[in-house]
Amino acid sequence: MCKAEIQKDIEQHGEVEQRKVQAVLFRSNAVLHRKVDPENPGWFYQKIQKEQQYQIADKLLLHRSLKTAKVNIYDAIFEAVKIAVNTRLLLPNKLEGIGWFTYEIFKRLAQRHPEVEWIFIFDRPYEPRFIFEKNITPVVIGPPARHPILWYIWFEWSLPRVFQKHKPDLFISTDGYVSLRSKVPDIAVIHDINFEHHPENIPRKARSYFLKYFRRFAHKALRVATVSEYSRKDICATYGITRKKVDVVYNGGGDFFFPIPPAQRKKVRDELSGGSEYFIFIGALNPRKNIDGMLKAYTLYRNQGGRHKFVIVGEKMFWNQTIETIYQNHPFKNDIIFTGRLEGKDLNKVLASAHALLFVSHFEGFGIPIVEAFKCEIPVITASTTSMPEVAGGAALICDPSKLEHIAGAMERINDKELRKDLIEKGKERALIFTWENSADMMWKSIENTLRDAGTPA
Repeated sequence: MCKAEIQKDIEQHGEVEQRKVQAVLFRSNAVLHRKVDPENPGWFYQKIQKEQQYQIADKLLLHRSLKTAKVNIYDAIFEAVKIAVNTRLLLPNKLEGIGWFTYEIFKRLAQRHPEVEWIFIFDRPYEPRFIFEKNITPVVIGPPARHPILWYIWFEWSLPRVFQKHKPDLFISTDGYVSLRSKVPDIAVIHDINFEHHPENIPRKARSYFLKYFRRFAHKALRVATVSEYSRKDICATYGITRKKVDVVYNGGGDFFFPIPPAQRKKVRDELSGGSEYFIFIGALNPRKNIDGMLKAYTLYRNQGGRHKFVIVGEKMFWNQTIETIYQNHPFKNDIIFTGRLEGKDLNKVLASAHALLFVSHFEGFGIPIVEAFKCEIPVITASTTSMPEVAGGAALICDPSKLEHIAGAMERINDKELRKDLIEKGKERALIFTWENSADMMWKSIENTLRDAGTPA
């Protein structure tokens, strides 16, 4: 019996008498079909786990006393699907924003949904710690996709071969790339489309690829997920897709972010900044993060009598000549500290010891460091643009990132004890919203919506 026949029958008989309903196994999906004798379901039960039998029995209402009851077929379908996930950014010791999103959410979903067969697709050898549960099947396919030409080969040629072999019901791409050649239903997780607004900040070849394909990815995907209401509006307006097609799945703050005792904070400051209080920025050092604006505003802050140092945490991914010139000629160059990339406990200690987070980007799809600072009980200065006011939710000091005097003024205002106390308390409450548990719930809802749209209900 083919899937098309089952779907046609379901469409024609959406509501049938209970005694005419029976479970049928199709490609690991338990679906209902009206043509099978419901009095002898044992053959089907042998093909599934024992604990799942009771769930199916409940959903099908297979009780003699209820044989004449009416059931809606879509409401009674049992969750048992194959879901493939693009996990190529689960990189050992190099988990960036999208990598952490993938790690935190799909670790939880694999644990919560043992009935789902998860297929994790990597582009290079993976670490065993990324195979979170027994219901995950890892697949490695080449070539390692770190270049526009290799992106195209991986998604348009290598990935469809995996789909042919494993026959997933759904593909989730956590970096937004989907296969235009594949007919498998997709969720494209597009975190932001900064490259549409500031293409000058992206290397030429990557920029050309993004501008050529991401509109097509957004239209091809059955649904799109993104990380903020701002990004949802931006994607819909830029690509001309409907709001109901796009689901919001917020980022969360890592469990390793928390406040530390005063004595430990002092120790960190002694080692990092010579005992001085400091502002901190966390993120990749590219132009959209407003690195040059922060350096110039720091000059203004110090000229107005400020004494705190400035710690910058992140890789110089897009460090350019403009930033280099500003830094080399900075009058307070010796009080600007570059740590490079930090992770886990080291990042938590440095953030939790800061005077305040300075995060005034020109563009953010979300802005995870804001939440991380909330969790560390550190006050936040952030920008009035894009998603940052949405994430801050009134728990941060907001300023115009294009006006140096606004940034410098906020750096001075954040010294006020009552203001700091108020922001810290509001930040603690705000952090409770942005948890990876909540994010996993939102992602699962998007999965349910997509499977329903595809005719394969979860």
